[in-house]
Amino acid sequence: MEFTGLPGAVAVSHLSVYDWPAADGVCGGTPHMHLTCSEAYVVTGGSGAVQTLTTSGYEVTPLVPGTVAWFTPGTIHRLVNEDDLRITVLMQNNGLPEAGDAVLTLPPEYLTDPETYAAATAIPADVPEKEQERIARARRDLALQGYRALRDADSPEPLAAFHRAAAALVRPRLADWRARWQRGAQAAAAATGDQLDRLDRGDLSHLSDAVVKSEQPAAYGKFGMCGRLDVYKGTS
Repeated sequence: MEFTGLPGAVAVSHLSVYDWPAADGVCGGTPHMHLTCSEAYVVTGGSGAVQTLTTSGYEVTPLVPGTVAWFTPGTIHRLVNEDDLRITVLMQNNGLPEAGDAVLTLPPEYLTDPETYAAATAIPADVPEKEQERIARARRDLALQGYRALRDADSPEPLAAFHRAAAALVRPRLADWRARWQRGAQAAAAATGDQLDRLDRGDLSHLSDAVVKSEQPAAYGKFGMCGRLDVYKGTS
C-alpha cells in the first residue's frame, strides 16, 4: 500500500486561536484530549500558552514565536490566546483527528453516549457563520466547566472517569480509525521499509519515481476546537 499524503502521514493546519474571553477571564480555545494522536505546535506569531492536564498534574507551557511544543495522547490541553496567537499545527495520523480522535472535557452528563455528546459538540455546516460561531463558543464554555472540575479535583478518580468515558465514546469508530491508520501512517512506515530493502539489494528504482507536490488550503477559517483553521485536503 503506497501512501501519497504528507511525509510520515502528518496532518498540518494553520490555527488562529480564539480570542473569546471565558468565565475565568482567559481568552482561548476548547479543552480536549486525543486518544491516539500526538500533536505539535509550531508558534508563528503572537503569544499565549497551552494549559495541560495529565495524570502527572497540571502545567502551563508559554508559547511565543519559534516555540515548538508537543504532547502525547491522553493530554488534556487548552490553548490560551494572550496576543493574536497563531500556530502551525502538526497532527499524527493524518485524518484521524477529524474522524473523532478528540473528546472535549464536557461535564460527565454529556459523555454518556455518542448521541448525547454529538448533540452538544457538533457544528452544522449548513448554518450561517454567526450561528457556527455561537455554537463553537457555547461548546467551548461547556467544556471549560468539565475541565475546571477535572483540574480542581482532589483525587485522581474524576480524570480516570473522563478517560473511561472518552474511550467508550470513540469505541464505535475504532474499525474506521484502524483502516485510516493502515492506509496512512502504517503505509508510510512500510514504504520506508521497502525503500531500505531496495537499497540493500542495490535496487535504486524508487529514486526514478520522485515527485514534487504542493497545495493551498482547501478551506479557510473553519471553526475548530481551539480556533479558526486553514486546512489542507491532502492531510484529511
